[in-house]
Amino acid sequence: MKKFLTIIAMFVVLLGAAGYAVWHFGTNIASEKIIEKVESTIDEENLEEVKTYIENDPKVQEIVSEAANTNPETLPFQTKEEATRVLIKKVGVNRLLEIQKQAQNGSLNKDEVLAEIEGKLSEEEISALKYVLYNELYK
Repeated sequence: MKKFLTIIAMFVVLLGAAGYAVWHFGTNIASEKIIEKVESTIDEENLEEVKTYIENDPKVQEIVSEAANTNPETLPFQTKEEATRVLIKKVGVNRLLEIQKQAQNGSLNKDEVLAEIEGKLSEEEISALKYVLYNELYK
């Protein structure tokens, strides 16, 4: 009986370790694919369009200007890869794709997107996202 319980316990531990590994590497793979897709769709013309939009929207301009004065040493992450991983972990790939589709077809406005994202992230993570956005736009 003791041998059977030992085998079951080892099986459960191995299964848990395998599950964690799949989850960890799965989020890394998903974040890399999302970054590749975004980078492939944004060229210099689209980047200039985004910059123009930001410069003409005072609310977005305020968000981006906050990032210019942020000390990166205090942030939980500083790169777009890390930011993507955090978004995938906190919001989920499926929900991010739903948000993208709804935003593209106009059934979800920017305030609703911001409210949902802000509800799932801490203040430090939001500051880090602003910092990453600023760096990506003005590097």
